[in-house]
Amino acid sequence: MFLAASIVVFAIYFANVALGAFAGSAFLGDVGEMLVLFVASILFVVAILKAEADRKNKNGS
Repeated sequence: MFLAASIVVFAIYFANVALGAFAGSAFLGDVGEMLVLFVASILFVVAILKAEADRKNKNGS
């Protein structure tokens, strides 16, 4: 779930950058881009830590 959310948020960031580069009409400003990329990074880290914890519990370690 967290990984999918991270992908969706990163896709929003990518769409904003692409629109700004090709169409000149980005819908987020600099601070908005930073916050979206920060949220995508945090969600990705949570997904990786959760997957690692699940793997650790499956191995019984």
